[in-house]
Amino acid sequence: MSEAEDGTTRDGGERAPGERAPGDAPAPVSSDTHTTLTVWIALAANLVIAVAKLGGGLFAGSPALLSEAAHSVADSLNEVFLLAALRRSKRPADPGHPFGYGKERYFWALLAAVGIFVMGGCFSVFQGVEALRSSGGESTSGYVVGLVVLGVAFLAEGTSLARALIQVRGQGGGIGSDPALRTVVAEDATAVLGVLLAVAGMALHMTTGQVAYEAAASLAIGVLLLLVAFKLGADARDQLIGEGADPETREAITAYLDAQPEIDGIATLLTMRLGQDSLLVAARVDLAPGHESERLELIMERVKAGLTARWPEAGQVFLDVTEAPEATKDDTGPDLTA
Repeated sequence: MSEAEDGTTRDGGERAPGERAPGDAPAPVSSDTHTTLTVWIALAANLVIAVAKLGGGLFAGSPALLSEAAHSVADSLNEVFLLAALRRSKRPADPGHPFGYGKERYFWALLAAVGIFVMGGCFSVFQGVEALRSSGGESTSGYVVGLVVLGVAFLAEGTSLARALIQVRGQGGGIGSDPALRTVVAEDATAVLGVLLAVAGMALHMTTGQVAYEAAASLAIGVLLLLVAFKLGADARDQLIGEGADPETREAITAYLDAQPEIDGIATLLTMRLGQDSLLVAARVDLAPGHESERLELIMERVKAGLTARWPEAGQVFLDVTEAPEATKDDTGPDLTA
């Protein structure tokens, strides 16, 4: 059985996160094709649903249905942002952007979060407040049409959510590493829950004649959207600022460097995500004594080639030879990594 089959390295240990064994087939370059299809499906669903909700909301005069229409409009605009992110983030590096455009993905994800916050959350809260301030004598004669619209919307949003979850389950790394996919899943899950809240509010309004139930549904939809937008925005902010590799990957890279016979100690290890499939690794290492300066370049190139082979996403690797402090030569654990 090969290393690729039993999941271990040649020394008998378990393979580190993201590490590829020598016999493994080349990993797929990116899951962007699947993500793009998922975003297009979500965009098509949201455009149709937005028109239906807006028409139904105006016909029925339902604040909850109008809130859901604003939600779908915001989601549609956000899908356009995500499509722009998927396209622009794949541009090759150039002199002005030597590390590429991978972080564009995070920028457009941040704009999508702002869109959810303003167009979806704030408008829904406004609709709820306006409904509470009304006299409460609104007619519910058109609500049957509104409920039918919401039923169709539930099926469409559920289908889009199922497609996104199938992709999450089928790809490595889960949902957190891909801001576009993360945003689609969050939007669709929120949309499904929002439809259920709107249905409950409209049904209670029809049954009791009290608009307060529908106003509460609009407020709940608004608060839900505000919370989702805040979480998505916070994640995009962290990635834009410069997020390091996950702790397991950092520890595995540290162990790999420390295992090299030419390296006596690791003074510093720094990592940063440059995009969806791009990682920068910079390390200051202390070489073991007895190596001639002529061999230094060959040693560094071999170590870098081995690291890139095991972690293909590490497209930018920088090794700096330094004299490590005595205290670090016997302690190169994960606490020395950043």
